[in-house]
Amino acid sequence: MKVQVILLITEAPPGVRWAVQHGRDGLLPPCASAPDLMSFALTLGLGPALPDGSFNFRGPFAHGTPADRFLYLNSGTYAGQQDTVWARRAKIKLAGIPRSLVETAAGDANVAIAGRIHGTAKDGGPVCASVDPGLIRWSLESKADWPAGRP
Repeated sequence: MKVQVILLITEAPPGVRWAVQHGRDGLLPPCASAPDLMSFALTLGLGPALPDGSFNFRGPFAHGTPADRFLYLNSGTYAGQQDTVWARRAKIKLAGIPRSLVETAAGDANVAIAGRIHGTAKDGGPVCASVDPGLIRWSLESKADWPAGRP
């Protein structure tokens, strides 16, 4: 079974390139970008439930151990930008997605789980390190509302 995920990065520092890490060194560029909003669309697999009943996110975008899966949101040189002082990665913990959203979106190609993330850290650079799950707003999006450029 699969689940569609859209990451929406708001208020990112200007002039910084972003990408979602795919596998060990692949990069997924934004599918849509504007000065105040950038979006990434990806698909995660769902394997058999973990022993504690939590979801087992899988696929080349899911990093970490099965019990601690996350997405890497890369910026600056980690996103392939050579002319920048920034070299950062943010961890987006998948366990922070509400269970009801995963249950609703799983297997439905017309529904995606959207995560909205403020892109600027306290120092004015790109958000980095493990993003506090409470700072990510998760919701459901219908296919009609997906960003332009969605595969």
